[in-house]
Amino acid sequence: MTALLFRDDPYAKSCEATITAVNDRGGIELDRTVFYPTGGGQPGDAGALRLADGSEIMIATAVKGDGADDVVHVPAEGQEVPAVGALVTASIDWTKRHSHMRIHTCLHLLSSVVEYPVTGGQISDGKGRLDFDMPEMTVEKDAITDRLNELIEQGHPVNVNWISDAELAAQPDLVKTMSVKPPAGQGRVRLIDVDGCDLQPCGGTHVANTKEIGPVRVRKIEKKGRQNRRISIEFSE
Repeated sequence: MTALLFRDDPYAKSCEATITAVNDRGGIELDRTVFYPTGGGQPGDAGALRLADGSEIMIATAVKGDGADDVVHVPAEGQEVPAVGALVTASIDWTKRHSHMRIHTCLHLLSSVVEYPVTGGQISDGKGRLDFDMPEMTVEKDAITDRLNELIEQGHPVNVNWISDAELAAQPDLVKTMSVKPPAGQGRVRLIDVDGCDLQPCGGTHVANTKEIGPVRVRKIEKKGRQNRRISIEFSE
């Protein structure tokens, strides 16, 4: 099991850690990490592991391991496999992570502005999208853009809370995503609360206040099936 430092502090850029395992494909596990593993539409973090001798292992991405809290750090091609037990400093590509945090939080706002069930989503560097179960085209790009920027500029705090699996089961309306199930089954579920705007289960990383997102715009709205509409956003700066 890996201690997931990003879960409590998404602004942590590095940490000291010990290599606990290396799998047969060269994937590296640590006892603790700041690397977010791919999941919930958010890409895994890239970065580096710096060894005691100053050498570095470049990490292309991070993915989930076999256990619920296991993270596998995937080295870029051509990297040497480190020894189990080695001490490292794990550092993420902060510029890319912060972009993911801003977009992810903005997608929570988008899900509150467009009041239809979410059928899918994806986050990338500087842009993201949500798919909605929307039979007819009832939304407009400019109207959504204006409302998103209004909520962003209002500066709503973003908080993390926890509820039990039983509490989540008693409040099914908290779950907006039809295709991605919340990370339940471990006794408690993590909620992201964008104060006054949105409350839903989520394991991803987010900014502390909506103002940190910055200006955005709706890039396009597409029909993706009989009842599916895809709304794509991006930073407008």
